[in-house]
Amino acid sequence: MSEYTDEHAAAGASDRLSSIETWPNQYRGRGYTVEIDCPEFTSLCPKTGLPDFGTLIVKYEPAEHCLELKSFKMHLLEYRNLPIFQENVVNKVLDAVVEAAAPVRARVEGHFEARGGHSTVIVAEHCR
Repeated sequence: MSEYTDEHAAAGASDRLSSIETWPNQYRGRGYTVEIDCPEFTSLCPKTGLPDFGTLIVKYEPAEHCLELKSFKMHLLEYRNLPIFQENVVNKVLDAVVEAAAPVRARVEGHFEARGGHSTVIVAEHCR
């Protein structure tokens, strides 16, 4: 079996995906949390090309803007054919949420299905 390369590690991490639309938060300063569960997330392993299946859970405290869910769904669908490591998925989704909505805080959890006998949970957080 050949080793993982820098190209494998970087695959998908810098790919530009569609931006996520937002709408003005009507309850600024209230300190509430939004949780979005995405139980049918898929991407591709950059080495084997096999699909990775998982659930993404996005939790954020909105500041000025809230994520528009349809554009968020369309953004996530772009991962379906993207070769990218699971760790990069979670961090890239977090970056997209922060870029779009500039939340007070955000957390993205990736719960990926077993592959080779191991399931994986990856968590990335942002706090301004």
